[in-house]
Parts: sequence; structure tokens; C-alpha cells
Amino acid sequence: MQPNAKNFVYFLNQENENKKSNTEISNNMLQKILQTMAKQVLKEKTPNVQELDRILEGVIQQSHEKSVEQNQEEKDTDIQGMGEPLTKYLQRIGYLKDQKKWLTNKAFFEIGGKLLHDVMKSISEGGFGFHETKNVGTGSVIMDTTKQLELGDDIKNLNVPQTILNSIQRIKKFSEVKFPILLNLDDFEEFDTIEETKVAVVYCIDLSSTMKYSISSGEGSRIEAAKKALWVLYVLNKKFFPNDSIYVVGFGSLASEVDPYDIPYLKTYDANDNFLHYTNYQAAFRLALKILKRDGSQNKRIVMITDGQPSASFIDNESQKKDILSDKPYSHFYKPDEGTLLKLQNERDIRLDVGGEMVYLCYRYRQVDPVIDAKTLFEAKKCKREGIEIDTIMVSEEVELLSYVEGLERHLKGRAYYINPENIDKILITDFISNKKKILSSKQTW
Repeated sequence: MQPNAKNFVYFLNQENENKKSNTEISNNMLQKILQTMAKQVLKEKTPNVQELDRILEGVIQQSHEKSVEQNQEEKDTDIQGMGEPLTKYLQRIGYLKDQKKWLTNKAFFEIGGKLLHDVMKSISEGGFGFHETKNVGTGSVIMDTTKQLELGDDIKNLNVPQTILNSIQRIKKFSEVKFPILLNLDDFEEFDTIEETKVAVVYCIDLSSTMKYSISSGEGSRIEAAKKALWVLYVLNKKFFPNDSIYVVGFGSLASEVDPYDIPYLKTYDANDNFLHYTNYQAAFRLALKILKRDGSQNKRIVMITDGQPSASFIDNESQKKDILSDKPYSHFYKPDEGTLLKLQNERDIRLDVGGEMVYLCYRYRQVDPVIDAKTLFEAKKCKREGIEIDTIMVSEEVELLSYVEGLERHLKGRAYYINPENIDKILITDFISNKKKILSSKQTW
């Protein structure tokens, strides 16, 4: 027997409704909480959810004490009275996951959007990192308006109904319409398109041990500043340039592609990480080239973000190894074993691109080993032959390091510049937008 819907009476669950209203946090307090979450997730040692809960409770308590001092009514502490942990509340409203990587996509974009807003406010006119590109994309954004098809135009944008109607109207002027209809060239009509300029950029971020050094102001480290910049850049890209592609590669002795949502969780390597704390430009270039080859964009760039010279490169066979040992008998070589690769995959959720037979390690203070120098330049030139532009951002104050990068970029006809880590977010945002403007302006000259 089918139930009669008229016999059912629905009641609002007053208890749940009251609980929800009593535990609401004001927008002002929520913004403070998200700001704290951003600072915590960018740290080298990201706190777990339990540690985060204690940190956030401290933020609320501090805010409450401040409001009491100022004789203001504080409503944000109601959640404490309900006995619900703050992190549980944040999970309930969609900002937090009870996982190692605890930011939800909602929190990732909302925090990133706030960081982007702050950066955009502080960017001044005449920005940094201008980079001109000559290639243009194809017109693939179809408009509602149409125009007459011209010889040489792509027939995929043909407006078939309008073309047939044009033919019928033309025939009716002189005779009776009969099928099949004969089409003339003047009957063909196509949809207007907007020229779509696509850019694909791989940002190669140095994860060597020196990237954990503090920046001059003491507010964080080089790696934290670089992660924040890439986070903001990815949100900018998704919001304003959704057809572009932003990729991230993290590299030490080896390189790995990074899921953009994992940018805040990136960690540097140290001396205990099985020799992964060296700096291998070649690994970054090799993996970036693989990524860009599978991307269909016409304009392609690699941007290196590093604080040091290369101190490692791939050795592709035993013959190359013997040549190095004959010159330097005490040279070090490294090939990651399966156990190390599996450990890193479990602990950091990354898959290292081995990229060669083994890695040659040679750190020389303020100098680059000739073998490593040659292999780095060889890999970079392979990228250039594929039409990929390469720029390098140095987040180090040492002149010798910048001199090496400037020499490398002279070979590549690219650009190298030193950036104070505290300004890296402004630099990258300005550079990305300026690059888009240059591409658009170059398109108009064709």
C-alpha cells in the first residue's frame, strides 16, 4: 500500500537549529582563523589537526581577551561553551579535513583568494619580470554572433543552420526551393571566435636544504615565501586565466611533479634524506620538458626558483662515471633505492622522477663543477630547442650565485634576476600578468 503524503507532518528540529546558531562564528573571527591556518600550513613542520585545534583556540581566546579589554561584546566564544572542538566546527562548515593534509579545496581557494587580494593591493605600477612572447594561440572561444566564412577559415566553426537558411533565402529570390539544395560560397556563415591565448608555465621550486634558511625580516623562510607565492599564483590563474596551465615541480637531487593543492605542504630535504638535499637543475629541466611536451599551449615557459648553484646532475651510463672518477677519484654518486622511493611516496606523497641512471653529487662552495655545468646547460638548451622560454629567480643574496645564473641565461637568451624572498609573491604575480599582456599585444601585430 502506497503511503499518502498528506498524512505526514514535518517538524523543524529545533534542537539542531539552535545548536547551529549558537556555534556560528562571525566573519571577522573566521578571517582571523583562516589567516592563522595559512601561516600554519606553510610552515616547514605543518601541525596536525590536534595541534592546529590548540593553536586556533589560542587565537579565539586572545581575541576574546582583547574584546573584553575594549569593553566589546564577544560572541565568537559560544562555540567553546557547546563543548565542540573548533576543528570539528571547521570540518562541519567545509574548511578542514581530519587528515594529514587538512585544508579542503574550499579553504585552499578562500585562503588563496585572500592572499591574492593582499598581493594585488600592494603591487605598484611599473612592475617586475616583463617577458615578451611572440607565439599566439588559436581562436577557440565561440561567440553567439556570426560572420561570412572566408577562404582559409576553420570549417569547425561553421554555423550549419544559418548557412542552409542563407541558401534557401537566396534560391527563393529566383526560383522554387528544391532539394537537395546547392550551396554557394557566399551562403556559408561561421561563428565569431575570440582569439584564445594559452600559456603553460612550469615553476620549478628548489627544495634543497638551504631553502629553509630564514629571510632577513625573520618572518618565515625562503621556502615558505616561495610556497605562498605559488599558492597565490595558482589561485590567480584559476580565477582570471582558466585556459592557462600552471604546473609545479619540486626538485633537490631529483625532481617530482607537485599537485597544485599540495603546494602549501612542500618540505625541503635535509642531509638525512639520502642525498636528496643537493640542487639538480638538470632534473628540474628534464621533468619540466616532459610536462610541457604533453601540454597543447603555444606559449611555454619554465621559471626556476632557487637559492643556489647546481650541485648535482645525472650520469647516464658507467662510461661517464668512469671518466669523472679518473679525474676525481673521490667523487660521490647516488642512485635511490626502491625503499627510499617508497618511503618518500608514503611520507610526502611524491613520486620522484629518477630521470637518469644515477646522480653525480659535487658541492663546491660558490663554484659549479664543470661536468654538472655542462649537463645543466645541455638540458636547458634541449628545452630551448622545443621553443620553451627559461627564466630564473634567485632568492639568495650571494653575488657569486647570481653571476652563475646570469651566465646560464645569457646562453639561453632568458632572464635571471635576484628577488628578495619577501617580495617574491608580488614579482611572480606581476610577471605572469605582464607576460599575458605581452602575448596579447604581440597577437595584434600579426
